[in-house]
Order: sequence, then structure tokens, then C-alpha cells
Amino acid sequence: MERVTLIENRLREAFTPQKIEVRDDSRLHAGHEGAKSGGGHFAVTIVSPTFQDKSPVQRHQMIYQALGDMMKKEIHALSIQAFTPDEL
Repeated sequence: MERVTLIENRLREAFTPQKIEVRDDSRLHAGHEGAKSGGGHFAVTIVSPTFQDKSPVQRHQMIYQALGDMMKKEIHALSIQAFTPDEL
């Protein structure tokens, strides 16, 4: 299964988002040290009521936790935009 699908699946399971977009930007970082070791660069936009009353830092921590071991090898860099439905 490709990494974008794995990321989406883990985030859907953890947050039941109303909207989720995962983009693989790895091609833009060819030759970068993280890319050399196999880690990809990704951008996530996610909208979930789970983020209500959470700071941006807490939201990012929740996402990192949901991705778990993927953050160690498969994901080198992750850009996150996490919103509640009311923030759109």
C-alpha cells in the first residue's frame, strides 16, 4: 500500500475527519538527506471536530501520535494544517 493511503487510513481511523487531503511532495526534495534515507515529504490538511479546544501544537502532537512508527522512517517531513469544522 502506498504511503499516502497509509497516512490517510491512519488519520481517518484516529479522527473521523470531515475532510482530509494528503499530498506527497517527495519529488520536490530529491537529493535531500531525508529523501536519501527513504523518508518522504508530505502535506496534510485535515478537518475534524476532534481538534475542538486544542491548540495547534496539541493538534500536531495528536497527528504525530496517530501516525506512530511512520514518523520514524517513512515520513521525513510533514506539513500539517489541522482545523475544526467551525474554523473553515
